[in-house]
Amino acid sequence: MREQLEKLLTEQFPGVQFEFSEFRGELTMSFQKEIVIELCDFLKNEPRLDFILLEDLTAIDWARRTNRFQVVYQLFSVKNKYRLRLMTLVDESECEVDSVYSVWKAADWAERETYDMYGIHFRNHPDLRRMYMPEEFEYHPLRKDFPLMGIPGSLPLPKK
Repeated sequence: MREQLEKLLTEQFPGVQFEFSEFRGELTMSFQKEIVIELCDFLKNEPRLDFILLEDLTAIDWARRTNRFQVVYQLFSVKNKYRLRLMTLVDESECEVDSVYSVWKAADWAERETYDMYGIHFRNHPDLRRMYMPEEFEYHPLRKDFPLMGIPGSLPLPKK
């Protein structure tokens, strides 16, 4: 499957660099965030690939790297019985990436959760608002710089 995927992507996206890595039989592909919609649309609608299922979408906070965040997409091709992980880097200074809601409706809640927990904005999402935290809450709890004991003064500490 990897060879077919690389061949099809090279034909469809000439000049675009994709990085592939494999671990324990699972393929991960890294790409530039600017092509996320076109890439995901191709992966879903190309009949030979048929990645019709977005299983999950989340992020990783690398804290001290230049591109602090990495958005991770877990795809599955039912037809080929094959799983593919997509990853793209997002810098903290421009903490946004295009929403893949137009490709997979399943991205709705996963993008909202990632926005709520990491503060990554998904452009053109139909309803990007917080899921767990109140709208006025200024922080994003899964970021590495979030205080382990919570925000000072926000919650009373348990009495001993």
